[in-house]
Amino acid sequence: MCIDRFVMAFAGTIILVSTILAALISPWFLVATAFVGANLLQSSFTGFCPLAIILKKTGMRSGAAF
Repeated sequence: MCIDRFVMAFAGTIILVSTILAALISPWFLVATAFVGANLLQSSFTGFCPLAIILKKTGMRSGAAF
């Protein structure tokens, strides 16, 4: 798995989990969904993704975007 796919899978997992938690426990969990969405949006414009930097340092194979 390359960095690009891992970042998308991680973001999707966080969004799904926070949405489920918001429906079951508290709407405040939607803050996590908003944070992940904002981070995805800014990384699409700037190319800066903190998770991608961490994964690159661990030795994960680079993809097309990161």
